[in-house]
Amino acid sequence: MTATIHSADEAPDDEVPHLHADDPPATSSVTRQGVREIARFVRMHPAPFVWSLVGGTVWSFMVVGAAFLLGVITDRVIEPAFTTGVTASAVVWSVVALFLVGTVRGLSVVVRRWFGSVTETRMQRSLRSAVVDRLLTMPMSSYRRRPTGELLANADIDVTTATQMLMPLPFSLGVIVLIVISLVSLVVADGVFGLVAMMLFPAMAILSRRYTERVHEPAALVQAKLGNVSAIAHESFDGALVVKTLGLEQAEQTRFESAAADLRDEAMGVARMTASFQPVIDLLPSLGIVLLLLGGAWRIDTGDATPGELVSAVALFGWLAFPMRIVGFLFESIPRAVVSLRRVDALLAEPADDSAEGSGDARTDARLPDGPVGLRLDGVGFAYGDNPVLTSVSFDVDPGEVVAIVGSIGSGKTTLVHLLSRLDDPDSGVIELGDVPITELDPDELRATLSLVGQETYLFADSVESNVRLDRDISDEAVVEALDRARAARFVDRLPRGWHTVVGERGVTLSGGQRQRVSLARALAGRPRVLVLDDATSAVDPVVEAEILQGLRREGTTMLVVAHRLSTIELADRVVFLVDGSVRAQGAHNELLADPDYAALVSAYEDDDDFDVDVDGDSDGDSDSDGESGDPGRTTGEAG
Repeated sequence: MTATIHSADEAPDDEVPHLHADDPPATSSVTRQGVREIARFVRMHPAPFVWSLVGGTVWSFMVVGAAFLLGVITDRVIEPAFTTGVTASAVVWSVVALFLVGTVRGLSVVVRRWFGSVTETRMQRSLRSAVVDRLLTMPMSSYRRRPTGELLANADIDVTTATQMLMPLPFSLGVIVLIVISLVSLVVADGVFGLVAMMLFPAMAILSRRYTERVHEPAALVQAKLGNVSAIAHESFDGALVVKTLGLEQAEQTRFESAAADLRDEAMGVARMTASFQPVIDLLPSLGIVLLLLGGAWRIDTGDATPGELVSAVALFGWLAFPMRIVGFLFESIPRAVVSLRRVDALLAEPADDSAEGSGDARTDARLPDGPVGLRLDGVGFAYGDNPVLTSVSFDVDPGEVVAIVGSIGSGKTTLVHLLSRLDDPDSGVIELGDVPITELDPDELRATLSLVGQETYLFADSVESNVRLDRDISDEAVVEALDRARAARFVDRLPRGWHTVVGERGVTLSGGQRQRVSLARALAGRPRVLVLDDATSAVDPVVEAEILQGLRREGTTMLVVAHRLSTIELADRVVFLVDGSVRAQGAHNELLADPDYAALVSAYEDDDDFDVDVDGDSDGDSDSDGESGDPGRTTGEAG
């Protein structure tokens, strides 16, 4: 387990393995691992921790002081009151002394709790910032390996659990100081009292160590199964449309209940261990008090101890009962914290994507020329693990040219456009933008020059304007222009609040074609010089799609379009035909019809276009008039 929180640009590629539910526990002592992580936290935020520790230590001294003061008052005020009598000044000074000790002890509690909370919350902020930074910069391959629910658990539950041991830590360290001072005080006061303490305190330490070692592996399974539950819940919520339309509610409920039952069984195992550990921790100080009373009565009877010394010893043991619960909570928290931190560190150890903003490693002084820019791919290859997807792909796109990428399902079209926008980097070959390898470009310049509009449209639960602007420095005029260029202004103007209408989560109140046009407007608002469309107008009426593409062509935008419609293919200057991840042919559409495979594919596309027009009239229910939303029974006038 790594002992350092790495920033987004520092995490080594292979320092921390990814953990799963069946991973074995670490071989080293859980307590030692916990101590290392505590030291790691303290180094990150030393000031509030030191102040909380000061509060805990002062509290310990005040507890011992109060116990000693009770013993003195017993011998010099209370006992003489029954025999020789005491002066009023002695009573006053006793009350004043107890008040001062109690006040200082109370203030130390405030200091300990306040700065302990500050330490915990600051550490959570640091961990969450590191996790979010990694989520924003890690490559797409990392997302493919990790379910979204697991990532959510890393950012929320794991971070919270990893820092839970910080709050009881200053108090627990104060209790250790209290035990040491108490042990010395008891030995000095009377050897029998010291003997009872020396029997009790090691027993507590051995019991706590035994508990932490036993609970570590079950705690690891609990955290892993909690991530499984989160992943299933996220899938069910995210796929609500599929679940409801196919009547899978019962199946999803069964799947969730099964995962929840596994989590419950593991959590109950940990709870049973805790239920056995906590009462024994509570019992030991009480047992010590019984032994002290028995031994103390005998020592007082023989004249070897005073009643005040016995009262002082019993008071110390009485004070230990509650603090030992906090120590017990610390030992309960350490295994869970260690496991959670290992999961967080496994995420932080994911490599940073060089193309991500802030990664820094790929930034150079390379700059693109002004004006329209072209694309060039030379021998590009890519594989998902052992599965090759692209093999030696080479072709050019001239500045201002419109090129269509055509191929059957699984031919590598989407993977290709992901490589162009550096969502992944090719395993071989080079991709150039304006005669500059994209790996040498400043990521900000790459994003400003080339925009990708994917086939899966994602809109945030915000207004149309916000979805187009996305907190970028874009004027209102540019937003309006982008909506117009994407042919979205027509239906946006008819929404209840115009472009201020909130479109719901994932844009659920808009039709498929409307969502695609808002997504296209979002890309156009940044005025990219190269536009890559991955089937990004598939849900748009063919007539509207033709208007969009022809308008972009007139503006001289370099475009690479993954096409599944014959009408789209015919709008392109040139076609690149992909077969099994390789360029089979490229040229004008009419020229490629000589290839039987290409002719068969585009004939199938033509049949699909005819079917759409004959049966539906248009592909998404919002033809030229844009009057109807794609959702039955809902019009755009009601959207949002």
